[in-house]
Amino acid sequence: MTGPGSPPAVRENPQAVRAEDFSSARQSLAEAARRGGDVLAALPEPGQRSPEQRATAAAAKDAARALRCRFMDAHAEAVYDELTDGRTRHLRLAALAEAAAGAFPGLVPTADQLAAERLRPQAGKEGHEIDQGIFFSRVLRSPVAGPHLLDTMLRPTPRALRLLPEFIRTGSADLGSVRLQRTGGVARLTMCRDDCLNAEDDRQVDDMETAVDLALLDPAVSVGLLRGGEMTHPRYRGRRVFSAGINLKALHAGGISLVDFLLRRELGYIHKLLRGVLAVDGGRWHSPTIEKPWVAVVDGFAIGGGAQLLLVFDQVLAAADAYLSLPAADEGIIPGAANLRLTRRAGPRLSRQVILTGRRIQASEPDARLLVDEIAESDELDAAAERCLARLQSPAVVANRRMQTLAEETREEFLRYMAEFSLQQALRLYSDDVIGKAGRFNAKKVVLEADGG
Repeated sequence: MTGPGSPPAVRENPQAVRAEDFSSARQSLAEAARRGGDVLAALPEPGQRSPEQRATAAAAKDAARALRCRFMDAHAEAVYDELTDGRTRHLRLAALAEAAAGAFPGLVPTADQLAAERLRPQAGKEGHEIDQGIFFSRVLRSPVAGPHLLDTMLRPTPRALRLLPEFIRTGSADLGSVRLQRTGGVARLTMCRDDCLNAEDDRQVDDMETAVDLALLDPAVSVGLLRGGEMTHPRYRGRRVFSAGINLKALHAGGISLVDFLLRRELGYIHKLLRGVLAVDGGRWHSPTIEKPWVAVVDGFAIGGGAQLLLVFDQVLAAADAYLSLPAADEGIIPGAANLRLTRRAGPRLSRQVILTGRRIQASEPDARLLVDEIAESDELDAAAERCLARLQSPAVVANRRMQTLAEETREEFLRYMAEFSLQQALRLYSDDVIGKAGRFNAKKVVLEADGG
């Protein structure tokens, strides 16, 4: 109790209290992670553990992950501000995770832990990427950190900036799994993983983002076209194929990463197809991004990730004998942002049929018109594509597509979805059913899907 003669009350500095709480929580997290690491280190390799040992490992991981969640729920913005120097640095996903591992021991896996995981098949991994899922889910959920990271991922990649002068000069770039050619104001992107029917992996995600950046940054390009190239696969030799989705063989071998594939794909090139690339010169007062319309041409099939891509294109053309599918129920993983976008394009009933039960949509059936703008016979597809490209070069197209994107999918909605996706997809990646299915399907799934089996 205070009175007239009492000394003035000492008021705590809220900022100092928060800093002390942050420091204490940071230390507790590191100590808890060390204890959990000691438990795991005393056990055999993940694939060699008994049921009792697996239960011991799971309990240690769960305890550490619960603490990580509480830490990030309370301090996500302080963590992000420290890693980015008060949001003055633009760290892409992998660089941000690496910086977090160094600055906050126990928060996310270290480079050494991830390197060891990469040497193991999916079934033999410890599952450290789940901790990355916790981290990114909280960063993206933050109203301060989330938009900054989203803008960072819309910036051009360093690789694209290095290649841009040569592409502007020649109009051509061979990126490995993607070829890029500029003709008559059209940037023609050709997916050319002919050995695996354009099934995506980490490498193709990097090549695709580079190609999209180049097309958007080149002032001579007014519209982009994406199409699959001719295949050398025995069943499709000499025929164009759009995409067979995720490379399940790579997934089984442990070669599909949460950060470099599953998150980068959505926050990187697919989001750039929708919203454009962020201008980094600061001279575009009228719009922070450089946007252009995009056309996709589907030959053969668009399975899984291939079908997801179509949901951000302005115009989609398909061969009359083509089909689309999102076999999420078979693969066991979340089909990117398709749960967000397909529902808006096709309605909740069809969306559930496609995603939850694996319904395949033939280009020739009426429901396909919810996803495909024009159907043509294979020998007429080239001409139909050229007509479509000509229509989209109208000067008013860019402004109107920007307004339509704003009406259909706000940045806030996308961030909310991706925050939850980051964690749920990480959990799916290490679930028993996904690991089992990847093992069974890794050598034959693409052929069975494409062949109607």
